[in-house]
Amino acid sequence: MTTIAVVKKNGYAAIAADTMTKWGTGKETAAYIVNHSKILRIGDTYLGVTGNATFKTILRDYFARPKVYARFHSPVEIFKTWQKLHAVLKHDYYLLPGGGDDEMLESSRFDALIVNASGIFGVVAHRTVQEFSRFYAFGSGGDLAMGAMYVTYDRTRKPAEDVARLAIEAAAEFDDSTGLPVTSYAVKLRRS
Repeated sequence: MTTIAVVKKNGYAAIAADTMTKWGTGKETAAYIVNHSKILRIGDTYLGVTGNATFKTILRDYFARPKVYARFHSPVEIFKTWQKLHAVLKHDYYLLPGGGDDEMLESSRFDALIVNASGIFGVVAHRTVQEFSRFYAFGSGGDLAMGAMYVTYDRTRKPAEDVARLAIEAAAEFDDSTGLPVTSYAVKLRRS
């Protein structure tokens, strides 16, 4: 499983993620897996992925293709990027979109948090895109990470990247599907 957090504070945006993968009751930590990062860099954007570990490989492959629509600086651009990605997920990567009878849209089966100079964003499995004003977290330890960010965001002078890292550390302490070390990145925002 995964925990990913994003924070926007004092002119910076940051993303942090744990590095452990779980397969049933087994866990694969960064000590044993070389390609353990759950954060991808696509141009000037950092993207953290939850869901099956295969999705980070799929996204690396997809966004490395020439002439792929990959724009991440507004909710509309991200939505268009995800719509095109979803079609390719089904056709080229054999995604089983599934979903319940009560669902109106096919699921892409993973969530993502996005950080770049324009801000912090999230995309859920049904391609809803949100822009966040302060912080957010996804994944198995997401609730724990949100609580940690709520407590540290205004009450400390810690920069965005430190707040995001502390969120993942809190999740790793109490969620058995989140493991250290933490991977994190920060970017200067174009607008504060």
